[in-house]
Amino acid sequence: MFMKNLKGSEMKIGIDTGFFVEFLRGNEQAKNVWNGFLADQNEAVCSAMSLFEIEKLGLRGMFEKILINQIIDRILIVCKIVWFDNRALIGLAANMSHGLGIPAADAIILASFINQECREIYTTDKHLEAYKKKGVHIINLKI
Repeated sequence: MFMKNLKGSEMKIGIDTGFFVEFLRGNEQAKNVWNGFLADQNEAVCSAMSLFEIEKLGLRGMFEKILINQIIDRILIVCKIVWFDNRALIGLAANMSHGLGIPAADAIILASFINQECREIYTTDKHLEAYKKKGVHIINLKI
């Protein structure tokens, strides 16, 4: 299931907010991907925007606050967090939002993954599927 890049090193995999929702709901594919990160098979990349969205899900009561705190703590340990703090990333996100016609938050998350050269992206968001580039696979956990 997990792939290495052509150089033999671990592959960077982007995981968005929907991935964590599915993980918390017990989605087997999400659990398998997460277990691969724990086994150091691949590098997990997460946008800081997903941390914001997960916090917001807790405020809405979608998951208990203790569960939200636990998953965020684990994300901060396991994942490389991409902070929205540089001109290149801001420009890439703006271009993606405009060019692909996707919402700003989705563009920020997607740009974070592309900026980090992720080759797989796990999501539940159809907006991310608008990105079509050879060598980048968008995997929708809801399909």
